[in-house]
Amino acid sequence: MKIEKRWIISFVVISIVCISGLFWEVPLEPENVHSQFGTIDQIVPADVAWMLTSCCLVLIMTPGLAFFYGGMVGKKNVISTMLQSFICMGVVTLIWVVVGFSMAFGEPLGIQIGDGFYSFVGDPSTFTFMDYVGVLPHKEIAKTVPFMLFALFQMKFAVIAPAIITGSFAERVRFISYLLFICLFSIFIYSPLCHAVWYPTGILGSFFGVKDFAGGTVVHMSAGFAALAGVIVLGKRKNSNHVPTNIPFVLLGTGMLWFGWIGFNAGSSMEANGVAAMAFGTTTTASAAAMLTWIFFDRINGRKVSALGACIGAVVGLVSITPAAGFVSVPESMFFGFIAAIVSNVVVYSKYLKGIDDTLDVFACHGVGGIMGMILTAIFAHGEDASLLHGGWGVFGHHMTALLLVSIYTFFGAYILFKITNKIIPMRVSEENEIIGLDLSQHDETLFPIECAE
Repeated sequence: MKIEKRWIISFVVISIVCISGLFWEVPLEPENVHSQFGTIDQIVPADVAWMLTSCCLVLIMTPGLAFFYGGMVGKKNVISTMLQSFICMGVVTLIWVVVGFSMAFGEPLGIQIGDGFYSFVGDPSTFTFMDYVGVLPHKEIAKTVPFMLFALFQMKFAVIAPAIITGSFAERVRFISYLLFICLFSIFIYSPLCHAVWYPTGILGSFFGVKDFAGGTVVHMSAGFAALAGVIVLGKRKNSNHVPTNIPFVLLGTGMLWFGWIGFNAGSSMEANGVAAMAFGTTTTASAAAMLTWIFFDRINGRKVSALGACIGAVVGLVSITPAAGFVSVPESMFFGFIAAIVSNVVVYSKYLKGIDDTLDVFACHGVGGIMGMILTAIFAHGEDASLLHGGWGVFGHHMTALLLVSIYTFFGAYILFKITNKIIPMRVSEENEIIGLDLSQHDETLFPIECAE
């Protein structure tokens, strides 16, 4: 069997990255190099225990997403769809260790505006191969836990962001080109956006005052708009009418996502405190409200109550409350889930999205859910001048400006990356392979006996 050149190059790249670890000299005394590190006695054991738990919870969300997506696609594409989510745990982890974390939380690179300095991205060389990232806390970013623990927690967010995108172009993308795209997305879209929102001097967080408690903007909007760009570049499937293969997979995946989302949102408090408890409460309540709203809204529109609808509604609620989880009350979170479910439901059934073939409605659920969460956060977030209802007219205006900028950056940035990827390695599988199904044509595996898959 002739081995394609692109696979040889891929193997060479991973070999270089892994072998170079043997020769990489890790600095032993980071406190003497970077003054931003604290001392070991500033670590709070309770916070460490909670953040370790949260890391595990967020990690399980990616396999949960694999089941969620895998159950929705046709029977010939279950394994390929699940693998596209699952493989992110390998690809993005190494990117994060080598350069991603540096670009997200490294020494800021930006501009001076008046008396303030506002950064766009971190210096890629700051924490290369996790240099200086160890047991000491960071004075500004992670004050009571080891900086390594913070880096690992943030890594799980970076992992799931490109995994979310996969649902949009499921059943028609070539695996090797997909791997290239998620590398480019992680480096050029996710890491800079993460820095701009969450780094202390990040331009979206410090200049525009964007409030994103746990990733509504950073994760869900970026993935949602990248998904929209992807389906426009790749085009429609040959057969866009399929029956979900395994609804129990979808139910299992939803349960894993809901379970893991507690760490996603409540863990973003970075401490074992009351804010974490409130984020837990708002997250669960918003999801419950959205799930019920979705199925009732389906029913009054002539559609039957379905397990699939309940699951999608629950996830939309989780997405919508993410940016506001630690900023609003539990009763307010019900409204977040309610209104986001209605808006997303309307978008899911719109003729436009059906026309461009977003396979699993990623933009309608994650993109629109993230947009709704960002808007609602700017309206309801508690605190003096923190939102529109609390005297923060300027905050609301800045949020809307930032929303527009993020939408443009993530959509057109991803569109360019898709085009570049497609130029290097064509992203669409052949018509023959699409008919056969990606499980067999890309991976030589099938969930069912071959005669059933055919």
